[in-house]
Amino acid sequence: PKKTTYVKIDYENGNKAINNKVLMICTEEKYMTMANGKKFSTGNHPVELYLPLLHLEKAGFEIEVATPMGKPVQIEEWAMPSEDEAVKGIQEKWRSKMEKPLILSQVVNNLDDSSPYIAVFIPGGHGAMNGLPENTDLSKLIEWVSAKDKYMITLCHGPATLLAQTQDESTPFVYDGYEMAMFPDSFDKITPYIGYMPGPMPYCPGEKLKAAGVKIVNSLSTGYVHKDRKLITGDGPDAANALGKLAVESLLAQVNGGEQVSEQPEKVADTSAEL
Repeated sequence: PKKTTYVKIDYENGNKAINNKVLMICTEEKYMTMANGKKFSTGNHPVELYLPLLHLEKAGFEIEVATPMGKPVQIEEWAMPSEDEAVKGIQEKWRSKMEKPLILSQVVNNLDDSSPYIAVFIPGGHGAMNGLPENTDLSKLIEWVSAKDKYMITLCHGPATLLAQTQDESTPFVYDGYEMAMFPDSFDKITPYIGYMPGPMPYCPGEKLKAAGVKIVNSLSTGYVHKDRKLITGDGPDAANALGKLAVESLLAQVNGGEQVSEQPEKVADTSAEL
């Protein structure tokens, strides 16, 4: 689509504290090697990256971006909504940060109780599966997020990155028993037949997450977002606006002292249509 579902919101009681930051983890690898050996040009999906970013910025949160080696963020430019002025504007505003992100290992090695991050945001796109699900620094970050009771926010293929923390079988998966929404494996299995991808996926992330103890709550991609404790997920690009809104509402409730995190998952339907 040439435009997105983004709706600008003026958040009351926005964040004013400089030590409440969101760390965004992006991919630096452009090509996915399919099961048949062919290459698929991908990256982070621009809608899934920029719409939550728009909401977070509007609510007063400072965002830092990191990639594994500090190489430029790879974006699926072909998926850019060419007539969406809000997305085009924030893309231009963030261009220099995307070209020179932080090095993930350096960020992780400096994490402690005084670190300013209140949430980690991992945008989707098939590119999220490039290098991140095997990254040991990301594994350490996920463990820190869980241990320090921070928010994890991700959507579409972004949840695949959480598999990084399953590489060490001696360490329990921190999201074992959680519910999450993500892009359905069943959709990925048919995309080679419609010409979207040049071959079958190297693996099905939903299947791996289920094996790690996750309950996938959606079978379609309809713009659905889901909150289970401090894990906020969405099923695809149509969920990006609602995910950003839910993330901001959750983070502002925390920083303003009104947060009550339920142990029961919060099911949020396609809220993008309600805005």
